[in-house]
Amino acid sequence: MESAHAEGRHDEKVDSRLLAGKLAKEVGITEAQARELIHMIGFDWTSLVREARFLKDRH
Repeated sequence: MESAHAEGRHDEKVDSRLLAGKLAKEVGITEAQARELIHMIGFDWTSLVREARFLKDRH
């Protein structure tokens, strides 16, 4: 049986994958770029979109 901490990490990993897909599709960056932003910024959607747009405009 998984501990609550391990289950939380699993849920966060699933959440970050879903969020990365949504961010990539909405802004037009790759999912890898989106995952990296999530890793650096966290789950704050407004900040993620802002940084993703900056990233997209640079390329």
